[in-house]
Amino acid sequence: MTYSETIEYLYNRVPMFQKIGAGGYKEGLDNTLALDKHFDHPHRKFKTIHIAGTNGKGSCSHTIASILQNAGYKVGLYTSPHLIDFRERIRINGTPVSREYVTEFVARHRAFFEPLHPSFFEVTTAMAFKYFADNHVDIAIIEVGLGGRLDCTNIISPILSVITNISFDHTQFLGNTLAKIASEKAGIIKPHTPVVIGETVSETKNVFLSEAQRVDSPIIFSEETPEIISVEADLKNNRFIYKTKNFGTITGELCGLCQKKNTNTILHTMPLIAKCGFNITPQNIKDGFASVCETTGLMGRWQKISDSPLAICDTGHNEGGFRYISRQLKEKISQLNDKGTLRIVFGMVNDKDISAVLSQLPTKAKYYFTKASIKRALNENELKLKAATFNLKGNSFTSVIDAYHAALAEADSNDFIFVGGSSYVVADLLSDLLK
Repeated sequence: MTYSETIEYLYNRVPMFQKIGAGGYKEGLDNTLALDKHFDHPHRKFKTIHIAGTNGKGSCSHTIASILQNAGYKVGLYTSPHLIDFRERIRINGTPVSREYVTEFVARHRAFFEPLHPSFFEVTTAMAFKYFADNHVDIAIIEVGLGGRLDCTNIISPILSVITNISFDHTQFLGNTLAKIASEKAGIIKPHTPVVIGETVSETKNVFLSEAQRVDSPIIFSEETPEIISVEADLKNNRFIYKTKNFGTITGELCGLCQKKNTNTILHTMPLIAKCGFNITPQNIKDGFASVCETTGLMGRWQKISDSPLAICDTGHNEGGFRYISRQLKEKISQLNDKGTLRIVFGMVNDKDISAVLSQLPTKAKYYFTKASIKRALNENELKLKAATFNLKGNSFTSVIDAYHAALAEADSNDFIFVGGSSYVVADLLSDLLK
């Protein structure tokens, strides 16, 4: 098979949550353990950091990887979902896994894994672990796919666990209370292994504390000892400048409002990683924050896609993520000061709490409702009707690129365009812009 045929095989032969939702989710670790045994336990051949959370785990994973790369280490990075190409999920020092490796892996091992009827994510995780072992990485940053306790990444024994935050998402799998969701994510806490918690609320803190005590793991609640003294927005360069207690002044390339808490979480991991034998200097940390997108290939985090008019896309896609995005959009309205219009290209998938997100969006904006090119996407006309109940007004478009071009055509240089609501909306946009 060619690379494109191999990817189509993976998308269509094994259930893929990204494409079909619940049908692509498999609970339990039986398949993962069988694959792990078949490949001779590759994850035991390198050190790992495990990162879970409802929001922010992708940004934290990429930034920690960027810092370690700047410190001179060979760093594996496993994240999901991808935005443009499957190979984004599996990287070493920012370079995606080769097409040849993906093709050969499937061709050589499909006779073993097909009878297991694995999920897409189970196969992909096995591929990532084997790829990192084959290439002798020093350390791999492993992002949890969904939840934690039963996620197929949870066979690793990391040097450090990180849980960024908890909010409502994937409640059909993880539970319908914050405590239940926290319990699932707390499943990545390993015996005698430190864990950093980025944010808590009253329902979640005791869950994490109880699990850490049960397995005798040191636990750090990063928000209780803020590392950041102050934050200044560099609007011209689309960056944040952090003054910190122990790391000097840091310029962050990622500048969504959520990154302030992510940055505090990341900085609390640095001494713990250093204690495990990794030599990380303050300059490595500064360089890692300043160049995370270039160093690791991260996309879609308050990413600028146009200068005039200024246009930004962001992969935030649930109630927790939009608490920050909505605040940032409302700040943009204030900055426009009636001299420009906020234009929002917006789509969601149908298994999210759509009303919870719509209720946070600014009414003082022109909307371009659309849908991503996946089965789970909510129809643009249905979204428009739901949005109208929250006094959000605009037109509907059958594709993301059509909606974006309509916003561009109506905008002048003083306007601000935001594209988001779903990772898959951003994926469609970036895919079309790069053609």
